[in-house]
Amino acid sequence: MEGLSTAEKGRYASRLLRRTHLSDQAFEIELERPKGFEFTAGQHVRLFTGSQGRDFSMTNGPSGTTLELCVRRGGGVVSSYLEGARIGSQMAFSGPHGLFALGGSSRPIVWAATGVGIAPFVSMARAGAAGFTLLHGVRQAGDLFYRKQLESAASLYVPCLSRESAPGCYRGRVTAWAAEHLPRGDYDFFLCGSRAMIRDFLLLVDDRYPGSLAHTEIFF
Repeated sequence: MEGLSTAEKGRYASRLLRRTHLSDQAFEIELERPKGFEFTAGQHVRLFTGSQGRDFSMTNGPSGTTLELCVRRGGGVVSSYLEGARIGSQMAFSGPHGLFALGGSSRPIVWAATGVGIAPFVSMARAGAAGFTLLHGVRQAGDLFYRKQLESAASLYVPCLSRESAPGCYRGRVTAWAAEHLPRGDYDFFLCGSRAMIRDFLLLVDDRYPGSLAHTEIFF
C-alpha cells in the first residue's frame, strides 16, 4: 500500500477514518475519498484485504467528501478485517462498479432490500431521490438502520420483520407484503439483498407485474 496514492492497476489507496455500530448485524465505515474518484448513487466499490476482495455499496451521496460503506458483520474475510482494523489503517479498493442506478422513468419506483442491501438506496436518497416505495426486510426492528432518513424521502416506507412483531412494522417478508398490498400495475423495481429475496421477488414480478422492469443487485 505504501506510495499508492492514486489509481494504480485499477485500485485506489485510502485510509479508514471512522467505524460506527449500526446494529448487531452491521456497521458503517468511513474512508478517505481519493482525489478524482467519482461514482453514481447506487454503485459500489470492491475493498481488498491482501488477495481477498468484497463489494460494498456507498451510503453517502456522490458529492460527499469521504466514502461511507455499510458492512454486514460476519460477512467474510474482508468484513471481519474491517470490523477489527485500526482507525487510520491503509485500505485499497477498486471501482466504482455496477449499473444499479436510477434512470428516467414515468413508472412508479419500488425499492426492496434485505439487510445491508439497503445501502445503495441510502445513497440514492441522499443524492435527492424521493417519492418512492421502499420495503426493507430485516430480522428485528433494531436492524432498520437509516430508517429516519429513508422515511423522510419515501412516499411509503414499509419495514418488514421476519423474527418479531413491532409497532408500525409488517410481520413477514418483503415479497409477502408486496403480494398482499402492492396494487397490480407497471413499476420500476430495484431489488438489492439476498439471492433468495431477489429470486422470489422476480417470480412475483413475472406473475403480478409483467409490464414492469426489475433491476437487481445480489449482496449475499
